[in-house]
Amino acid sequence: MSTYQALYRKYRPQTFDDVLGQMAVTQTLKTQLSTGKMSHAYLFTGSRGTGKTTCAKILAKAVNCLHPDNGNPCNCCEACKAISSGSCMDVLEIDAASNNGVDNVRDLRDDAIYTPSQVKMRVYIIDEVHMLSISAFNALLKIIEEPPEHLLFILATTELHKVPATIVSRCQRFSFRRISQEDIAARLQFVAYQENIDLDDGAARVLARLADGAMRDGLSLLDQCASATTGELTAQRVYECLGIAGERKCGELMGYIADHDAKSALELFNQLYAQGKDLSALLDELACLTRDVLILKTAGDNGIPMLSGVADDQQTGALAKKLSGGELVRMMERIQATLSGFTRSSSRRVDGELCILEMCQPELSLDAKSINARLTRLEEQIKSGVILQKQAPQKEDRPAPEEEEAPPAYTDDDAPPDLNQPSHQTPVNDAPAGFWTELASSVRKELNPPASGFFVTTPNAPMQGVLTGDRLELRCSNAFTAEVMDKPEILEMVSRKAGAMLGRPIRAVAVDVSAKPQGNPRMEQLLRFGREHADIVTIKK
Repeated sequence: MSTYQALYRKYRPQTFDDVLGQMAVTQTLKTQLSTGKMSHAYLFTGSRGTGKTTCAKILAKAVNCLHPDNGNPCNCCEACKAISSGSCMDVLEIDAASNNGVDNVRDLRDDAIYTPSQVKMRVYIIDEVHMLSISAFNALLKIIEEPPEHLLFILATTELHKVPATIVSRCQRFSFRRISQEDIAARLQFVAYQENIDLDDGAARVLARLADGAMRDGLSLLDQCASATTGELTAQRVYECLGIAGERKCGELMGYIADHDAKSALELFNQLYAQGKDLSALLDELACLTRDVLILKTAGDNGIPMLSGVADDQQTGALAKKLSGGELVRMMERIQATLSGFTRSSSRRVDGELCILEMCQPELSLDAKSINARLTRLEEQIKSGVILQKQAPQKEDRPAPEEEEAPPAYTDDDAPPDLNQPSHQTPVNDAPAGFWTELASSVRKELNPPASGFFVTTPNAPMQGVLTGDRLELRCSNAFTAEVMDKPEILEMVSRKAGAMLGRPIRAVAVDVSAKPQGNPRMEQLLRFGREHADIVTIKK
């Protein structure tokens, strides 16, 4: 009985022409091999599953192939067969994650000086090279800079920023891009045909999207789904096998959130939870859909090629019309915060329900993000005409009753002045000429600095006295002056002297005329709109 081999190993490319989505890398390597202008060290960078190790093994075979074909290895000679089977002692693949010490690199350096015994060149493939320690990198530096003629280094890493610049500068660097969903889907269809797997086009697209640019991940997911089901492999069976909600359920849940229907959203969330859906995968799908809606809302039709495909374009466009940019940004941050907290959470279900509830009802939170989400939603409703003005009811012209008396008006003597609110009237001449000059001079003689220095009558004085009826406002030009003047003993003295000069009781108050109310201009504009139209607005259904 033969041992089963995983699909990503069984269908690993054996030539540069078989590698998908990395034309810039493979064509350059083939040209170098054909012309003989090879470097002594290569650095392959890129995300997982994009072909770094595969290309490293193909390059190791190509430099040692006895019958190369336009830069590609023939895979038929003894050298190619020995390297493919892993029996060639001159081609070594080293895992830097488990051999990251300086002693390991010293052993490698000591062995590298010997000439190869089976093939033309000795090749070292160091995978995940960023895991080496600083001392190990330093030990590797000299031999990478000036290796023997028979030696070739191929370094591979997913985290280029962790590789020292001294190593990077001594290698030819090749960046591997993420593989497109179309290329992954086409490869999956080819593998499924070879393996007699009835793979639906929709299922291939779902697997390609979940692979996130990694061919190895796509083949692993296909392997998992094909072994878990019989018959045709459809998108729905992929969802059931992988424990994800799927584009239809995810779009339905996002629709309830956009409508602020918390009841329906929680019911659907708990239904998916009861069906065994993985909550991390569900929230991850919601995050992808939120990102797609935000891109479509920001970039319009130009953003369609950037969509992840978690939902169809029509469904995403409908959601973009319902949700504002502020809401989408807040939702994205809320989902990411919930996902990051799953690792230390004791109840993921409660965390997920709370996340859904807060997305449906932003009024539950009073932080700046929630308030901004509500404001942007209201602004877009006003702009789009969702909030419409309706005609105010016409008032009938009725003749006024002949003997109708007007309500009595309060006079200044009847209505007491508001002593707690600053007066914004222009100065009135209730006081006789020279009143403020005489009063300021009298008060200044009895006060000590710094209070006495404010009672001056120059044009740019920090304080002016304004008499309105029985109220004397000490109008201060700044907050410091108002704070000094707003003392009971000072106000009482000023009131007493002013009353003695005018022959009636006077109440002195300190007013800071520089103080202005601080607020959000957009908030004030919306509140003013609401007050002006509170009785003549309606929400269009």
